[in-house]
Amino acid sequence: MTDSAPATRRTTLRFSHAAASPLGRVTITGFAVEQGTAMAGPRVFGQYAMVYVLDGQGTYEDAAGWRQGVGPGDLMLVFPELEHQYNPLPGTRWLTTFLCFIGPVFDLWRQAGVLDSRRPVHRLLPVHAWSRRMEDVLGGTRQAGFAPPLVEVARLQELLAAVLTGEGRAETYREDQLWAQRACSVVEAHLHTATPDWGAIAARFGLSADGFRKRFTRITGQSPARYQLGRRIDRACAMMQGDAPPPSGSVCSAEPLSTTGTRPRMTDRQIAEALGFCDEFYFSRRFRQITGQSPRAFRNGNRFGPPAGGGEG
Repeated sequence: MTDSAPATRRTTLRFSHAAASPLGRVTITGFAVEQGTAMAGPRVFGQYAMVYVLDGQGTYEDAAGWRQGVGPGDLMLVFPELEHQYNPLPGTRWLTTFLCFIGPVFDLWRQAGVLDSRRPVHRLLPVHAWSRRMEDVLGGTRQAGFAPPLVEVARLQELLAAVLTGEGRAETYREDQLWAQRACSVVEAHLHTATPDWGAIAARFGLSADGFRKRFTRITGQSPARYQLGRRIDRACAMMQGDAPPPSGSVCSAEPLSTTGTRPRMTDRQIAEALGFCDEFYFSRRFRQITGQSPRAFRNGNRFGPPAGGGEG
């Protein structure tokens, strides 16, 4: 295919800076206006980048097989080794703002699966608010007293977290967060048992047990059962230190507060009974799986309190 006219590109760099922190750095930010009928070919950029469409329509595609149309409010994530291309539609013009970055902290996000090249395009609205959030990574125009690279990297990670958790889908995001808060509260009312009635819990949300599990997992990143187990172990830690009573509904009654206002620390057998574990040995095994240490090691490592003898003399 022969292009009938060259594409034109005008780029305004806001910032190009060599200073780096040990975790990484922002390398270049700016705005680009592209128009014409020619298409820029695929390339490997060698850095991470966020490219946010402010105006116009175009396409994004990469060597992994992702291809989609993009427009105002779409943010494209570029990965260092992934061949890709993005262009305005033939004969049209678009405006983008971009932010390029490198560093081991972003590689760690990638290794953990949080920053995922299989999800290169994210929808972020409203446009003016997210454009400003990208600019705010640098703390405003670079002048004397600008934020050092480490601060910029921290701000960029905060921005990435907002992008990847779906905060840009404003209404859906708020609805999901409110739903998750209520769902977690309902699940936490069943810490005294290993086998909550998931069907009954799901019915409170107008869902089947499988539908509840899928939505809970999508929003929180873990299944309801996994969340409930983690909260049971959290409660066990507090009960070991005398910081919390058994959960409501437990067959184990709460010990009265001592004269100093603290609760007596509970044994593994008492905690297992209160939290619905079949016995203290199974409780100990699950505790180790979640925390990486035995209940005894946890107790030995958390013997904190005021010095003997108390007050100042």
